[in-house]
Amino acid sequence: MSIKSIVAPIRGDGKGEWVLGLALAIGGKFLSHIDVLHVHAKPGDMIPHGVPLTTAFKSTILEAAGGLARREEERLVRLFDEYCKAHDLDVVPADAEDFPADRLSISWHEVEGKQADIIRDEVRFCDLIVVPQPDRAAALGMNTLQAALFDVRKLTAIAPHREIKETGRHVAIAWNGGPEAARAVNWSLPILAAAEKVSVLVANDKDGGITRSKAIRRYLRLHGIASGVQTFERGGPEVGASILDRVAEIGGDMIVMGAFGARKRSNLVLGGVTQYVLEKADIPLLMAH
Repeated sequence: MSIKSIVAPIRGDGKGEWVLGLALAIGGKFLSHIDVLHVHAKPGDMIPHGVPLTTAFKSTILEAAGGLARREEERLVRLFDEYCKAHDLDVVPADAEDFPADRLSISWHEVEGKQADIIRDEVRFCDLIVVPQPDRAAALGMNTLQAALFDVRKLTAIAPHREIKETGRHVAIAWNGGPEAARAVNWSLPILAAAEKVSVLVANDKDGGITRSKAIRRYLRLHGIASGVQTFERGGPEVGASILDRVAEIGGDMIVMGAFGARKRSNLVLGGVTQYVLEKADIPLLMAH
């Protein structure tokens, strides 16, 4: 098992380098190919609905929106080229069918539409999707995360709001015995196998988490992955805070956990622990639903 195909959707919001940095930090371990996906809005989407407009005014809006999209694409392509040169990345055409086997490679894709829709409808074959940590207050990033986790159902890496040059040396698994957490562990096996240290975090009990962690540690051993047990206190009001504090204490640089929650109508409703860790973590997360 390996991580050979990574999709990294970016937009002109200043978070692109964080997403690319995490994609490189993970992809570099497996000589992966990274498909960088920039989605810009259709000019027609810029026309307000339900507002009567003259044909001339609509034409003006469409022309302005088209020009803005072209300029934004040109700006991001320049930044992408500069980033690739600075990191000595092997850029291959977006429609390439052959990829270098001995080094990491990367492609640029420009697509028109809505980012979440493109991920939902067109991202089918990949091992990992890397997205930025969503900003719920600004209503940014949640739709993309929803598409990756709940619609495409891929292993999803969430990049914190800072540069990541290296990660995955000490991976902490937030284990609650649920199917979401089990799926996250299963899909993260290549990353867990490549780690120098793996810690299973479980809620404290009378035997120090040995019973709670028995099944997952046995599964990891069958895959040649040694793991230790770390406990956290769950009696407080914020289990998520206890998990993050414990990971920091043991020096973990990545967390694997299940994304507990559901889609309700058009909204992504996450469980309290998932939401807290997602918003507060300053290290990369690997999540699955």
